[in-house]
Amino acid sequence: MAVVFYEKMLKRGLIFFLILVLASCHGGQERIGGRSFELQKSNFSDLSGWSKDDFSSFDKALKSVCQVIVKKPQQSLSSAHFEYSLAEYKKHCQKILNIADKKELKNYVENNFDPYLVYAGGTSQGKFTSYYEANIRASYEKGGKYKYPIYGKPKDLVEVNLRDFDTSLPNQRLIGRVKNGKLVKYYTREEIDSGRLDAPVILWGDDEVDIFIMQIQGAAVATLPDGKEVRVGYAENNGHKFKGIGSILLEKKLIKPSEASMPKIRVWLKDNGDKAKKNMLLNNRYIFHKIVEAEGPLGAMGLPLYAGRALAVDRSYIPLGSMMWLETTAPDGSKLNKAVMAEDVGSAIQGGVRGDYFWGHGEEALAEAGRMNAKGQYYIFIPKGAKVKVYD
Repeated sequence: MAVVFYEKMLKRGLIFFLILVLASCHGGQERIGGRSFELQKSNFSDLSGWSKDDFSSFDKALKSVCQVIVKKPQQSLSSAHFEYSLAEYKKHCQKILNIADKKELKNYVENNFDPYLVYAGGTSQGKFTSYYEANIRASYEKGGKYKYPIYGKPKDLVEVNLRDFDTSLPNQRLIGRVKNGKLVKYYTREEIDSGRLDAPVILWGDDEVDIFIMQIQGAAVATLPDGKEVRVGYAENNGHKFKGIGSILLEKKLIKPSEASMPKIRVWLKDNGDKAKKNMLLNNRYIFHKIVEAEGPLGAMGLPLYAGRALAVDRSYIPLGSMMWLETTAPDGSKLNKAVMAEDVGSAIQGGVRGDYFWGHGEEALAEAGRMNAKGQYYIFIPKGAKVKVYD
């Protein structure tokens, strides 16, 4: 009797095990990782719209990143949640830099990389927003309407990574300043606005709201009094958490949900003077800038961002420099499926499936980027044969 019972339990256990295996494979496709973060090996035929992407501008974005990848001394491209060996990527990048034809480049990617669908918390679906490069008016000299400072990186700002001191500690970046021999939090937006700052002023702007929006977007093109233009890029932040102005205004019921797009928020801020200033100060995150010479705004890798081909990601999940395939929806309801490079970050971009799509420059880009808030998913392209490790 005991033997029969044991055999039944063994069969049931085997069946249960097979169900788990089949469930984790999703139709035979390999799944790596655990529930909080997984990668599902896929095929290019699984990518919606892959055949329609002509790699326009993507070739420039990919080659720009490849020029950095081939010089990296690290052995892997990594985040806090997964990594893959860098040797194969370097080898392919060396060849990619010599491929001039876009069609040939796309074929090379398809033949030498595997797409992996990214899962977080058991789902591949996440939130995708968009950002753009703003326009501002500014001067190198203070005077007249040019009275609002645009600060460069402060002299007393200190950056610390816990892992540099102990490899068992999280790969966490902290920003602060030294006070009485101790590292303390850096000044908040309100403290900076009140003058507690030791930082160079790189430009003087004529509109406080435009400068605030530039900080949210991270970059802008500044038109000088003589009509010349200079590009203003991201230099650093003060280490405090970001709180979106839209969330602030919605919480206080100062705007309606239908008015929560960036174009409408900008109008509200410009129409509400001191009330707008008071609410802008509630976002403690402050961005410092620098003058850059590049054909586009610079992302977190220090490379120019190409419109429609750059994605800001949470680098604790997605390694910067990764080649990806994005599947989401544009503000007009059309499909937005294309190859992008993970080469930027954003304080509001947090999570395993979360992205901020770079729409481009100017008012037309604002009209689109300011309205984008869609569900979607993405794949990460990993060189065939590269060793992949996922840390759940």
